[in-house]
Amino acid sequence: MKLWLLDASIFLASEDSDDKYHGDSRRLLEGGDPLATLDLVFYEITNVAVRSWRDPLAARRLCERVNAVTDDGGLVRAESSLLASAVNIADEHGISVYDAAYVAAARALSSQLVSCDVRDLVSRGLACLPGEATSSQVNSE
Repeated sequence: MKLWLLDASIFLASEDSDDKYHGDSRRLLEGGDPLATLDLVFYEITNVAVRSWRDPLAARRLCERVNAVTDDGGLVRAESSLLASAVNIADEHGISVYDAAYVAAARALSSQLVSCDVRDLVSRGLACLPGEATSSQVNSE
């Protein structure tokens, strides 16, 4: 079984039925592979749910989904060495430190980052799409 590190876009897509990655994100979250995420995810998903969607109930559901992942020990905390790595990754690839922090966390865990962010992460080979992760789950069964 492979460890998948999920960024905020996976949780957000799992909540948004109009998102083109909705089904794959749900399947990934409901699958049997071990999952992890970065503590930053709580702020990112809550901000989108409250500020963009204006849906505090969605924020609560999203936090419950993240808690299901973190309750299994899948929470990476931002700390100085991870942030130092994120700064280097952001500078090297021209991406935000937020995105780079997920990349750094995945590397620290020797896991694969999964994201719906095609422009900044997937297209640069820093993450895979949720469909790739779910097809990997099926192939390993």
